[in-house]
Amino acid sequence: MKRDKHLGITISGEHHGKLVYIAEYEGRSMSGQILYLIQKCIREFEKEHGPISEEELK
Repeated sequence: MKRDKHLGITISGEHHGKLVYIAEYEGRSMSGQILYLIQKCIREFEKEHGPISEEELK
């Protein structure tokens, strides 16, 4: 990837509160927790389906 991207999302207050709780419990910032979850999702997907190549992202 050439540049970092910004992602804005809207979530319910309940999900936000629970995510803040989990992030604090695990010693991460909210942003760090979200990045951790995204990376975990990608690892699990690639484990099942194989790596996603740079060519597939275009």
